[in-house]
Amino acid sequence: MACAWDFQFRVLLLGDSGVGKTSLLRRYTEDEFTDTTGPTVGVDFCSRIEEPEAGVKVRLQFWDTAGQERYRAVTRSYYRNAACVILLFDLTAHKTFESIKNWHREVTERAQPQPLLFLLLGTKSDMREQRNVSQEEAQSLAHSMRAPYLETSARTGSNVSAALSLLCRELLGAGRQEKQAAEEHGCSVVEEMPQKKNGCTC
Repeated sequence: MACAWDFQFRVLLLGDSGVGKTSLLRRYTEDEFTDTTGPTVGVDFCSRIEEPEAGVKVRLQFWDTAGQERYRAVTRSYYRNAACVILLFDLTAHKTFESIKNWHREVTERAQPQPLLFLLLGTKSDMREQRNVSQEEAQSLAHSMRAPYLETSARTGSNVSAALSLLCRELLGAGRQEKQAAEEHGCSVVEEMPQKKNGCTC
């Protein structure tokens, strides 16, 4: 049976507990938001197929990781073969922003092969009065990591689709280069497919 997509990428979401990783994915994949989202236990999986160019389908596999320290050993096992890492922090909680450097360092030290791309997202941008992280300091951090930076709100949907569409285009460009290099060397990579989770498109 023919494959339903042309490219497939594993995207890992990292950040402290409560920054809104699950809410962002739910807004992106289901266009829904709820205030009662509980903490992720271990790792959850979902996916979505994008068409960044006419006739080119890209399947993004999202691995939503727990931010709690007690699950860190579990989430580390998913660093392998990540094409992209989305680093998220809560714009209303400066401590979660301070943790980004640690998340970034941990991935760069442990991921094999190294992720092709990082994306930095500030969440809860709709809560303007409670904001504790300035756009300037967030952009400075993103620049130091050579990562694009956007501010998002899962509640309103602001910049959620824009962020993931940007990610998809960047991954497509990198994927084409990798595919070309693999074909030149006569090799290919086959990755085990995870099981479908409820509420997401596979």
